[in-house]
Amino acid sequence: MTAAPAAPPALLRLRRLGIDTYQEPVLYMHRDCPVCHSEGFEAQSRVELTVDGRTIVATLNVVHDDFLDVAEAGVSEAAWRLLRAPEGAPVSLRHPPPLESLGHVRAKVYGRKLTESALRAVITDVAAGRYSELQLAAFVTACAGERLDLEETVSLTRAMVDVGERIAWGPGLVMDKHCVGGLPGNRTTMIVVPIVAACGLRMPKTSSRAITSPAGTADAMETVAPVDHDVAAIRRIVERTGGCIVWGGSVRLSPADDILIRVERPLDLDSQGQLVASVLSKKVAAGSTHVLIDIPVGPTAKVRSAAAATTLTHQLEATAHAMGLRLRVVQTDGSAPVGRGIGPALEARDVLAVLRNEPLAPPDLAERSLLLAGHLLEMGGVVPAGMGLPTAAQVLADGRAWRKFEEICEAQGGLRAPPVAAFRHELVAQRSGSVLGVDNRRLARIAKLAGAPQAPCAGIDLHVRVGDFVERGQPLFTLHADSPGNWRTLWITPARKRRRCTSARTHEHDHPGPARGGATGRDPCAATPLRGEHRGSAPLSRRRSGGAAAHRGHRPARAAGGAPGPPGRQDAGAGVRRRPTRASWVRCRSAWWRPTCPTCARTTASGPARRSPRAATRGCSPPRSTGW
Repeated sequence: MTAAPAAPPALLRLRRLGIDTYQEPVLYMHRDCPVCHSEGFEAQSRVELTVDGRTIVATLNVVHDDFLDVAEAGVSEAAWRLLRAPEGAPVSLRHPPPLESLGHVRAKVYGRKLTESALRAVITDVAAGRYSELQLAAFVTACAGERLDLEETVSLTRAMVDVGERIAWGPGLVMDKHCVGGLPGNRTTMIVVPIVAACGLRMPKTSSRAITSPAGTADAMETVAPVDHDVAAIRRIVERTGGCIVWGGSVRLSPADDILIRVERPLDLDSQGQLVASVLSKKVAAGSTHVLIDIPVGPTAKVRSAAAATTLTHQLEATAHAMGLRLRVVQTDGSAPVGRGIGPALEARDVLAVLRNEPLAPPDLAERSLLLAGHLLEMGGVVPAGMGLPTAAQVLADGRAWRKFEEICEAQGGLRAPPVAAFRHELVAQRSGSVLGVDNRRLARIAKLAGAPQAPCAGIDLHVRVGDFVERGQPLFTLHADSPGNWRTLWITPARKRRRCTSARTHEHDHPGPARGGATGRDPCAATPLRGEHRGSAPLSRRRSGGAAAHRGHRPARAAGGAPGPPGRQDAGAGVRRRPTRASWVRCRSAWWRPTCPTCARTTASGPARRSPRAATRGCSPPRSTGW
């Protein structure tokens, strides 16, 4: 008896829904779709889609509304780009084959060591898009922290290289560099590449976009020249100019790394082994032979101590040796941002100023770039040891670096001016004092809230550095945004809308509050990520009041029984001022990291009021008030 032929797979019409799911392919099906019922699909199922011979695996979302027909298969923008099919094309759906490599991930979750074959199987499936976001998160978490030893790190690096494309440049040296990150404004690549290329070395630099920072090198470079080029175009640019600065995501160099980074970003997990594999796999795939690694070390940088930097250095050197790379590691100061701008266009502006030798160019960006360029020139044998820095400085000073940068930009599609923000707002010092420190992470957070890197012109323009003395009213930094909506996000309004606080607490500043009818305002002193000592005379609000409470509705605080408070905390009219101490830093429950200032948090004109537990956790932002 002849068996009946297998039924052909059910077909649905492909429909582009225009939903942005970042890089994750997502499929949408109606809950009454017959294919959904016959195949047993349910929400979060993994479904294999095939159109015209192209196959992808997507995560299913079930639709209850009737905007999607039961005979349609809707796809997100990420899935649409991968399928490259016309609207209405027939698409077949089925269950994907089981993922055998997922068993290795489970083993790692339970603490087992991964072999080279196991890691190769996992990375192959990751690069093919067979892992869901949840499965990727499980793998990233299982490898986070110090859970990958050196042998696993080398195996992971090899696997990530093998699943992608590789560029071969032929005989000769190929120079490259990488910064571990965590330091806003550190756009040295755009200065180092033209210096090295002007000295006759090849330096094809593939750079990344921002992951958790306000700008990546590719984001900043894109504001002055195109960066999206394929391998053939990169070859032409390098053969013509000796260097390039392009986006690595436009070529399939270590594609699994890009997928893992997509999951690491929202999880905010750091894995030293994955960091090493991520960096070196792309260098090997790009055909580099000599690599310089910059590790900024600082309390708010990605690497926070010299001991951690030393451990990372040893792992980088051992893995690079196993991969056949010549590698040198440089530990640099990561205690403060580099340059003045934070954000793609503002950082590109600083780079152009350095290359053009403008008088107001940030000296720290120039010095750091020359240091790194000097190391690469010595590694490439262009100059003897100890002569790299002066040679790089001469190339920058005589204009050769700027001419080479212009040549590279023209080869990549043309040099253009960075965009300028339509909305700006200065944040000024509320008191005189010295800047004692800068929090890199909080500055980066503010720049991202202003719109960077999605809005290339958005970010922060710094006006002071650590050690500077500032007077009251002097600008600390300027916020740049491309839309007024970003001001609302940052709880800041233009200067003409500033109002004096009339809340239940006395603040000794003018507070820029939110729009009327909104939520609680934020104290600019509390939102400023610059630590400093308050100095100078009594606040202007006290001097105007002649010793009375600085705001309406306040009375001088008195001790129990009606007696005045202790010496040093009486009303300002008595001629005794309380000298503020350095701001203490408290993590708040909102989107900000901000200090709790002893001068204004829970303080009346005559002295500090007793703090409640809630005030201690929320910082010094005033409560709701209709007085803004």
